[in-house]
Amino acid sequence: HTLTTLELSSPLPSTAAMAKRKADELPTEAPEEKRPAGAEASEKLPQPPYTAASAEDRAMALSDPPLVFKLDATCGRARASTVILPHGEVLTPVFMPVGTQGTIKGMSSEDMRALGCKILLGNTFHLANRPTCDLLDKCGGLHNFMQWSGNILTDSGGFQMVSLLKLAEITEQGVEFEDPKKEGSRMLLTPEKSIESQNSIGGDIIMALDDVVSSTITDMDRIKEATDRTLRWVDRCISAHRKPHSQNLFGIVQGHLDPDLRESSLKEMIKRNFPGYAIGGLSGGEAKDSFWRVVEQCTRPGTGLPADKPRYLMGVGYPLDIVVCVALGVDMFDCVYPSRTARFGTALLRTGQMRLTSNEFATDHRPLEVGGTGPLKDYTRAMLHTIVTKEPVAASLITQHNLHFMLTLLSEMREQIRNNTFNEWVRKFLQDFFPSARPAPCSACPPRWVRSALEACGIGLDDIFDWSAAEELPDMPRDSSNAPGGNKEGKKPEAKGKAAAAVAPEDAS
Repeated sequence: HTLTTLELSSPLPSTAAMAKRKADELPTEAPEEKRPAGAEASEKLPQPPYTAASAEDRAMALSDPPLVFKLDATCGRARASTVILPHGEVLTPVFMPVGTQGTIKGMSSEDMRALGCKILLGNTFHLANRPTCDLLDKCGGLHNFMQWSGNILTDSGGFQMVSLLKLAEITEQGVEFEDPKKEGSRMLLTPEKSIESQNSIGGDIIMALDDVVSSTITDMDRIKEATDRTLRWVDRCISAHRKPHSQNLFGIVQGHLDPDLRESSLKEMIKRNFPGYAIGGLSGGEAKDSFWRVVEQCTRPGTGLPADKPRYLMGVGYPLDIVVCVALGVDMFDCVYPSRTARFGTALLRTGQMRLTSNEFATDHRPLEVGGTGPLKDYTRAMLHTIVTKEPVAASLITQHNLHFMLTLLSEMREQIRNNTFNEWVRKFLQDFFPSARPAPCSACPPRWVRSALEACGIGLDDIFDWSAAEELPDMPRDSSNAPGGNKEGKKPEAKGKAAAAVAPEDAS
């Protein structure tokens, strides 16, 4: 069967024309799709534009599943597991770098293999635009196209409902976008089309299309509509999935910041028995006190996501956030933050972020990370300061360093969980990350939401920090190991108490 690409360069055809063109592609016995409850009377869903998976395919997926989950160890709520996928094993907790259009900016597939990366992301919306699903189909999928032998997770295109909201119109049928690079062109993305595109791209894990709303909106009618519509759309995604024997469809728990809506979404998603689940709708600017409570609810033993399936927290990439969420029981993370911030000359360290554009590094001949063993262990801060934001190679170098940092951080957490020493490791991580925060009396403390979140999973911090301190440090502090006279963490704070909207998973890696 030949798949139809998302035609972004031409006007959207009329519904009647689409139906006529697709009629010949449907099997003669295909049942008419039922109109979902709650849809507006004027809206009519299109029939699936292809044959769904056969009974034999679904039976094969059950007998020889494309995902096997093995829980290797726990420490409190933190988990270390092995996820066996079609392109190899993935050890969790894991950070997944984002390659929006089949590449991590500034990195080759060989570079990613050298870093030990086992899984990365592709963006369905952008891949369908360029290079197009038709081309990916012809070359055997994204793995062949980018010469990547590891695993791939593709998103559904749902996030673009937030990032491109001004160019989108959302209805029960799907979401209609205007291509931001081609004024006047239109694209209709339906649950069926999203799955069709992801089947062509060939990711090992594919995501159901959800109705995504910003985590900062307060319109409860729209929030409830999106939560309910996500469930209707997920059933259309399940029906549309043609390759259950080789691709794993994950459901996404929505519900905004409302505990009742999250509970309802959790229960309904679990009923559908997906091979894995994602927690969506966060990392969009919401207060961190709300952020961690949603994650805690979704991972809570007994009432949260199943213990025998992988749990993926979408779009979260700050090291501090990841450490806390691993403690709460999350397995998988992704974000553009490490690679995007690298292009602006910022390196990630265990003591915070180092902005190499600062003049204080012009004569600092120490290694980027003193005692570090990463790919830039022999590069000095002065050398990197000279080339960042000026020479293209600088972006590649800092990206390589930042991704190594993230992959190593997650790998280290896995070992601590396996050794049953994770709780103490978290305490030491926080002391290194916020060196100016100490036991009482002290004038500064880490973000207070961290204390509340870690208390929920049995990790106490009261003996190592003074929570009555006047100054609450930012979630992503500046590195405090600068040259003499340099700035320390807490200066020029960034979005304290808020999810990092500026580095949320946007439309480029």
